Amino acid sequence: MTSRLTVVIFLLVSPLVWSGYLEYNQDVLIPDDWTCVGRLKPSETVELTFALKQQNVDLLEETLKSVSDPDSPQYGKYLPLEEVASLVRPSEVSQKLVQNWLQSHGVTDCLTVHTQDFLQCTMTAQVAEKLLPGSRFQRYIRDGYSIVRSSAPYSVHDDVGQHLDFVGGLHRFPPKGKNPSEAFTSWTQMQSDTEFHLGVTPAVLRARYNMSATDVGAAKNNSQAVAQFLEQYFSPADLAEFMSIYGSSFQHLSKVDRVVGRQSTGKAGLEASLDVEYIMSTGANIPTWVFTNPGRHESQEPFLQWMVLLSNMSDLPWVHTISYGDDEDSLSTAYMQRINTEFMKAGIRGISLLFASGDSGAGCRHMAKEQNSFRPSFPASSPYVTTVGGTSFKNPFKLTYEVTDYISGGGFSNVFRMPDYQASAVAGYLKTVEATLPPKSYFNVSGRAYPDIAALSDNYWVVINRIPMPWVSGTSASTPVVGGMFSLINDKRLLKGLPVLGFLNPRLYKLKEQALFDVTEGCHLSCLDEQVQGQGFCAAPSWDPVTGWGTPNYPSLLAALLVD
Repeated sequence: MTSRLTVVIFLLVSPLVWSGYLEYNQDVLIPDDWTCVGRLKPSETVELTFALKQQNVDLLEETLKSVSDPDSPQYGKYLPLEEVASLVRPSEVSQKLVQNWLQSHGVTDCLTVHTQDFLQCTMTAQVAEKLLPGSRFQRYIRDGYSIVRSSAPYSVHDDVGQHLDFVGGLHRFPPKGKNPSEAFTSWTQMQSDTEFHLGVTPAVLRARYNMSATDVGAAKNNSQAVAQFLEQYFSPADLAEFMSIYGSSFQHLSKVDRVVGRQSTGKAGLEASLDVEYIMSTGANIPTWVFTNPGRHESQEPFLQWMVLLSNMSDLPWVHTISYGDDEDSLSTAYMQRINTEFMKAGIRGISLLFASGDSGAGCRHMAKEQNSFRPSFPASSPYVTTVGGTSFKNPFKLTYEVTDYISGGGFSNVFRMPDYQASAVAGYLKTVEATLPPKSYFNVSGRAYPDIAALSDNYWVVINRIPMPWVSGTSASTPVVGGMFSLINDKRLLKGLPVLGFLNPRLYKLKEQALFDVTEGCHLSCLDEQVQGQGFCAAPSWDPVTGWGTPNYPSLLAALLVD
């Protein structure tokens, strides 16, 4: 995660004015790796996303529970986009009031989505600052990448604010991604220390998780996807090269089926290469989509743009894996709650969303002098996605059992309450390890706990820019690996005429550890202070907030999930 300057802009206003701040707890923090290069000229354009308040959010959540719970008579009875739209579509009053407000400021260049709950509008910086009092649009640069954000909080008139959740394009700086050169440097250092004879490849994964050469996709109506952000692109040539080197033992595809967004012809990114190559290795022979979301405009938020795309497409892959996350405390509650609603919308359509748990262990937030707390990540902490942690081989150079990868993100949300589907599992963990838990002041014992499942996240081989690169690590690796396996299970279900798995967690927590390799060794990192001394939570029998239920034993997982 990006580090941030300890500069907070406090809002000293009366309660009446305060209500005009949609994202009242959004601290305006400028990450120290972004450099401000000046304020926008009044005539320069910005693109903002207005998230209109939706209807029937409570009913949406109840519907998600019923279609995702295998004990419910509604299990697997997913809704098409048209029905989702009719359920959550903003009221006519909200739509008209927001549109009239925009038009009264001369804002007419707007696009909406099928569900009519997002408006993407282009306007000048001068108009935007008048429309959203308090905002000050500045341009920031990092590593040659330029974005536009407001250096101060924005507000809206109370009459309009009650019809909006938030406005996108003003806050939320993108987290810094992986640097391939850092991975290569680690490998060079590794060779000088010991003789390296192996690394995680598709063959190693298939051997560890008991996948045979016949475990490949065959259903015509199946597909899977990865989403990329911040100028991360994969290379078709790299994918073909990867499969020619590592895919000889199983049937596979060597091309993606569809790219949604703009695909660059420049250098490939490590993140994108890793995601595409490994979801297509475990989810072998299944058509794969790649969503590329660099941001068509400097003021566009790529992650938000991806969510808008999902709300506007009736035909989507069944499984999506995303290696994206940010510190929970760096985001406003209004923003995260609305994103959760978007996740619910995907779930009731039968879409499985898998997010990486992060690579910072329990994280660490410095609250005050000698006072720290763990730092959960979002969307990993969302109750409406399946979060994937990371493991390592006990012996890093042999096919052994797995232990905790010390970087594996995990913990308890400070924003979202613990969902019912995991309450029993988490209570069991807390009771089992009560004597060795970190101090209660470091985490919210009643919050959504994550991850839900895990897989190997250490020492991967990736082909990038036509060069095989070793020693690539992170939950960015484990997430597409797990996603590909769930795609295969969807494939078998579709061939049997069964519905796809959809939102996985309610069923996953009822399976418990029966179909998984339980990980019981190792702890992940956290705050380097006297009280916890760099250690967060530790693995334990059954579920734990480091590796979830453990890693997949594919034949057992398939058998457990192939029943209606």
